[in-house]
Amino acid sequence: MDKTLKRMATMHRMQVTGLDLFYRNGYFNTSIDDILKALNLSKGAFYYHFESKEDFFISIIQNLVVQKFYSHMIEPIEGQQDPLNIILKTLEDSLETAEHNQFDQGFMLTNFIAEFNGKNPEVMKYLKDIFQIWEVNLVSLLQKGKSDGYISRHVDSEGVATYVIASYTGIRTMMVEGNASSLRYQYIQQMRQYFKTLAQTEMA
Repeated sequence: MDKTLKRMATMHRMQVTGLDLFYRNGYFNTSIDDILKALNLSKGAFYYHFESKEDFFISIIQNLVVQKFYSHMIEPIEGQQDPLNIILKTLEDSLETAEHNQFDQGFMLTNFIAEFNGKNPEVMKYLKDIFQIWEVNLVSLLQKGKSDGYISRHVDSEGVATYVIASYTGIRTMMVEGNASSLRYQYIQQMRQYFKTLAQTEMA
């Protein structure tokens, strides 16, 4: 049991370091040697745990990226009332975290999707599945909001979910090179106005 726990702890440490390198430098700009140097590991030790760099990256998606994404973007909205306000708060909290991250390189998922698009269908599927999970959860919450009277019944839940995802990923990219604080404020203000047009007026 001790050996299993030790191996899991080692793999987790490798994955955390690997994710940081891939996020900062890009997958294709990060070599096995870069990973080994950062971890102070031998090639033998690396290949004992993972078959290849791709296998290593997929394990990172499955164990870290999904977990991070779920805790920041999905868990906060699950089973909540007043969907428009909770979605807005989740977006604002996430953008505020990014704003104060001095190593922010943009939205992790879209960065990786841009890198792998047309190059690796297997990895792309893992990445796109995370987006799909987010979309499904947003649509479910919006549909419940319509049933509960928070959102006008004419609202297209799928369309709203698509717009939320597209606009959020776009502002995350803009915040990397622009005035992050100003961009976050402007985005949230505009999203708040947009959500007002979706709300059921009787709930006011």
